[in-house]
Amino acid sequence: MPEPNLPREFLRLLKPQLPQMLATLRTFVETESPSLEKSAANACCSVVAEEWRKRGVRVELLAQKERGDHLRITYWPNKTRPAGQLLVLGHYDTVYSSGTLQQMPFRVSAGKAYGPGVFDMKAGIVQALYALQALQKTNTQLRKRLVFLWTSDEEIGSESSRKLLEAEARRSDAVFVLEPSFGPRGLLKTARKGVGQAELIVRGRASHAGLAPQEGINAIHELAQQLTRIEKWNDHRRGVTINAGIIEGGTRTNVIPERARAVLDLRALRISDMRGLEDRLHDLRPFQKSARLEVTGGFDRPPLERRMSASLFARAQLLAKQMNLALDECTVGGGSDGNFTAALGIPTLDGLGAVGDGAHSSHEHILINTMPARAALLAALLASI
Repeated sequence: MPEPNLPREFLRLLKPQLPQMLATLRTFVETESPSLEKSAANACCSVVAEEWRKRGVRVELLAQKERGDHLRITYWPNKTRPAGQLLVLGHYDTVYSSGTLQQMPFRVSAGKAYGPGVFDMKAGIVQALYALQALQKTNTQLRKRLVFLWTSDEEIGSESSRKLLEAEARRSDAVFVLEPSFGPRGLLKTARKGVGQAELIVRGRASHAGLAPQEGINAIHELAQQLTRIEKWNDHRRGVTINAGIIEGGTRTNVIPERARAVLDLRALRISDMRGLEDRLHDLRPFQKSARLEVTGGFDRPPLERRMSASLFARAQLLAKQMNLALDECTVGGGSDGNFTAALGIPTLDGLGAVGDGAHSSHEHILINTMPARAALLAALLASI
């Protein structure tokens, strides 16, 4: 653990930096970075990279063919060999397309800062930047190298960044995820559901609904029976949910449909439940003789189980207490890149980013005055391990 007064010292240094933090945040938010627009994302990546270069750290742009570049930042000021590595993880891409700023510009009102991506999660990147600055200004002696990884495609599934972030996690002793916190009290996310998608296709046999109904196999009826069966697998107590979000089938009312499909949203809090749900889907058998079932897909983000966060959260609570701050935890249904790192067996603490609300909406915002304390907490965590 750091010296008892070091977390308070970080907070003391960072409180006067709030105007600069807000100015940096404005710059980041006003450089739009939609996941699906490579040139715009790259422009934002360059802006973020330049701010980190000002702190004298090693900055690497990791070029991508189809998506925005990823950003890897390394900090190790000592001449001695580090005793390990700590990974700070997040993303600079947002769900908003270019031009959104015209409808929802960056603005400050009643202690809140609004704008596309301000909460999810550009304020988190700003807080990490100033946490590093606090470590530098106090000449804090670190035991482990710090790696900050900002990716460009988290909002669309992390396809190009997953191997990269998993490789960095395997070299790390702990991972700190700068995704937004939960609720006005800034709860840390110590458990996240695994998330996936499956497609269920039923193939029947077409026939005339009036002249030869007995010769047909109704794919829609079969699908309805299967969905009734699957609906019973929901177990809210265990955090298992299956939602049929898309249904398709049929051509005309007088034709017995030969094909129907459903797309299912899958979520589970435990890896064992995730695997069990996938097995049950692939073990489905038709109710109607001669109907055929095809199941594809499954979970693409494993759960972040609380046991992977417990020790880091206890440490964070203790450090927050030294700053006279209350800190609590929660479980959430959505996934993040922290799901990947926790599934590798690396201790992972999520939700260390901004305090606010309205992610992915027109009222997305952060509570401005919480930024110094969140940055100080991250600095204290990085100094304590």
